[in-house]
Order: sequence, then C-alpha cells, then structure tokens
Amino acid sequence: MSNTLIHDLNHATSESWAVTIVFFTGLALTGALVMEHAFAMDPCPLCLMQRIWFFIAGVWAYASLLHNPRWGIYPLLGIASASIGGGFAIRQLWLQNLPADRVPTCGPDMAYMLDRFPLSDLLIAMTSGTGDCAEVIPVLGLSIALWALLGFIIIIIFTVMQWRAGT
Repeated sequence: MSNTLIHDLNHATSESWAVTIVFFTGLALTGALVMEHAFAMDPCPLCLMQRIWFFIAGVWAYASLLHNPRWGIYPLLGIASASIGGGFAIRQLWLQNLPADRVPTCGPDMAYMLDRFPLSDLLIAMTSGTGDCAEVIPVLGLSIALWALLGFIIIIIFTVMQWRAGT
C-alpha cells in the first residue's frame, strides 16, 4: 500500500499539486478565521502577518493554475512566500519562549492600531511583534505559531513537489 502511495505522489501532476496547495492554504486560513470569530481569539500582529503569507502562497499556486502550473516561477514564488511566513512563525515562537521579564510590552489591539497609528508603526508591530504575540494558546497540544510553522513547511514541500512535477 505505501509503495502505491509513494508511486502516486511521485507521478502526480503539477496541476494536482497546485490544487492541493490552494486547498491547504484555504484550509489554514479558514481555521484562522474560525479561531478568530467562533472562539473569539483575536489575532496578534504576527498572526495577521502569517495569514497574509499563507494567502500569498495560495495566490501563487492559484495563479499557476490560471497560467501554467509547470512554469517554475510560480513554485519559486510560493516557496519564497511560505519561507517568509515561516520566518514570522519562528519569530513568534521565539517571543513565546522569552523569559517573562524580556517579553515586549503588549500593544493596543489591531483595530485600534489601524484607526490611530501611522502605517509605519503598524508595519513595525506586524513584523517585530508585541507582547500579545508572546501569549501561548495551545491547540491540540501545540502553540498556534508552531502549527503555522508546520503549515508553512507543508506548503514548501507541496510546492517543491509541484516544481518537480513540472520539470
């Protein structure tokens, strides 16, 4: 059975990998929205940045479906996007593992920041994080940031498979 699965995965088309990436990024974003709206878990600035990079990685896979999934630029852009998003997840994991006295101060919520702060301050908060980003909320035993990092790694693996299938 496992040999058949490996054979099927190695012979999947570039199109099928692109569809898988679009589906997976949509699933990740849906999960984030469910946590935000159904469970009232307000996202921190780094969480929002990770959502943006999940979306961008999915957009590249979708664009490849519209144009040419075998063209190598789309997987390359998808890998870059997922790597950047993974970097933000690593930053959040780093903040979560700081000693309590080294955690940055908590900032206002994102809605307030969008209304009142200049764009430069908003971007600084979204790229470096705030004390809110250091809060660990476990989901199935792992922090949300670790789940996001695993999701970005999966996207990179799927995108490499799309790239390999296109050559």
